[in-house]
Amino acid sequence: MRRALVTGFAALVALVTIAPLLWMVSVSFMAPGEAARFPPPLLPASPSLENYRQLFGTYGALRFLANSLFVSTLATLLALIFTVPAGYAFAKLRFRGRDRIFRLLVAALVVPGQIGMLPLFLELKAMGFVNSYAGVLVPWLAGIFGIFLVRQYCLSIPDEMLEAARIDGASEGEILRRIVLPLLTPVVVTLALFVFLSSWNDFMWPLIVLADQNLYTLPVALAALSREHVQDNELMMAGAVVTTLPVLILFLALQRFYLSGLLAGSVKG
Repeated sequence: MRRALVTGFAALVALVTIAPLLWMVSVSFMAPGEAARFPPPLLPASPSLENYRQLFGTYGALRFLANSLFVSTLATLLALIFTVPAGYAFAKLRFRGRDRIFRLLVAALVVPGQIGMLPLFLELKAMGFVNSYAGVLVPWLAGIFGIFLVRQYCLSIPDEMLEAARIDGASEGEILRRIVLPLLTPVVVTLALFVFLSSWNDFMWPLIVLADQNLYTLPVALAALSREHVQDNELMMAGAVVTTLPVLILFLALQRFYLSGLLAGSVKG
């Protein structure tokens, strides 16, 4: 009886959670104005792909989708290039001020990101990076959370393994490339997925940095489109499906690595 109650409660919570997503998909196939009726219909009377045709044919959503894919992929690669070596260094290398610097970085996690947007924007403006993808990518170069996550995972790597490699004459770069990186696969996939999802869904920073509409990412483009079609719920839901579906599929495909990386990174601290 207890197991049945727990299963039923979990199923109810899952249904409540997924119901808005299912209705979003349903509305995207409705005719214009159909979702505004009361009570709102759960299923379209005559399912149609007209909203998607209009989204991609008239408003050029494919270009914005490609922009988001380019920005998110490049942000993920750059984050891994900078963050993984930094996390390994804070965990396994000895240098002056290591612990103090790491504590300062962890303390910065409690500072809301919005506080740093204005000074970062002014700095990028002075460097000529405003209205370019370079300015959009700067905040993703070395995220503190990523450094913390990799560092916590690296603490579980035995020091004896690294010392044996040093005795055999391996350089620190070879140790990182040949020994550490294969062991970091779960946390690297976790970090890559986290950065990709965050950069894909990021709205505020691209909105601040980008002025050219041709450079807009998908969330920013849909926000601009919604101002012109504020009453067209069906078209907006189609845009929401296009924005959500790629990252949802990616997360479901890699969730095993994502969860194992998060749990393994919390073993030691």
